[in-house]
Amino acid sequence: MTDAATRALLPEGLHDTLAPRAELESATVAGLLSCFASQGYEQVAPPLVEFEDSLLAGVGAAEGRRMFRLMDPASHRMMGVRTDMTTQVARVATTRLAAAHRPLRLCYAGQVLRVESGKLRSEREFGQAGIELIGTASTGAEAEVLLLAAEALRAVGATDFTVDLTVPTLVPAVAAGLGLDAESTAAAREALDEKDMAGLSAFEGRAREVLETLLLAGGVADKALDALFRLDLPGEAAALVEELRAMVGTLREASPELILTIDPGEYRNFEYHSGICFTAFDRNTSRELGRGGRYQVQGAKGAEPAVGFTVYVDSLLRALPEPRRAASVFVPAGIARETAKQLRADGWRTVAGLDPVADDAAEARRLGCSHVYRDGGVEGV
Repeated sequence: MTDAATRALLPEGLHDTLAPRAELESATVAGLLSCFASQGYEQVAPPLVEFEDSLLAGVGAAEGRRMFRLMDPASHRMMGVRTDMTTQVARVATTRLAAAHRPLRLCYAGQVLRVESGKLRSEREFGQAGIELIGTASTGAEAEVLLLAAEALRAVGATDFTVDLTVPTLVPAVAAGLGLDAESTAAAREALDEKDMAGLSAFEGRAREVLETLLLAGGVADKALDALFRLDLPGEAAALVEELRAMVGTLREASPELILTIDPGEYRNFEYHSGICFTAFDRNTSRELGRGGRYQVQGAKGAEPAVGFTVYVDSLLRALPEPRRAASVFVPAGIARETAKQLRADGWRTVAGLDPVADDAAEARRLGCSHVYRDGGVEGV
């Protein structure tokens, strides 16, 4: 292997992003942030590396196994490279912005790095962009975050996606109502999350009937809600289903075109969430475009409710049309700089010739330009 080939090698899960995709990524992130800002979400930009204990506090407790660590030579304390930006935004909200009026609306964008790739993505470094609404636990807050996320996805070109709703606390509430012990509850959660009907065979009577119905109820929102209401669930579980029904009604009224599904048994990756959660899936690639929901942030004044949504930029880019190089004009050497400046003012991208050449059109094609400036005008090549 040549030295050049060796230098081009990157660690597994990392890659160079080249034109025109790198430009598309930048424009997509800018579009998301612009949409977030239009509804009052102010951008924050936490650092890539923090002290380990800060990144693992509160909602970041489960991130330790995915985190790269290094020793800070200045403080001699362990630092970590962020694996998710939600933890950082929660820290900013409960420290730097602890005295700010609630509800607090924040947005962010940046790269994250993980020790291992996941089942659904080979990348270990990828971009995130998202929003956090901190200080309220209302259904209206959840609806605002979900609807804004959907609006932002559409604004940057992702038009064919579904939103899957789940309530991670539903199965434990059902299990409590059925009188199941901790071991049985854990087994039920695992079987429902894995869509494993055989895993429910150990249950009997009413418990088995309810759990199997929960597993089969997943699908289009209206169908799933009908199945859940027919179960006549006990107390807390019934209240959660009613909350889910109200959420669906709010979303239908605000955005009738939104395609909603419900998965009553899903909880994995939503372990720290305390209310309705939602995941956006691209219908063509089946990739997760983003996810979010209600959770609690811990600060000096105690716990605060929050609702957030994170867009996975790498998955989003795969859902968008393949980018093309932008049209550009080759401006031969010797043409006045003011001419090129006017072309840019007219909306063109310009590529300047540095030395005279025999064939300007051929040089334009060699440099990847779509047009050439010649005889006082722009011509295609």
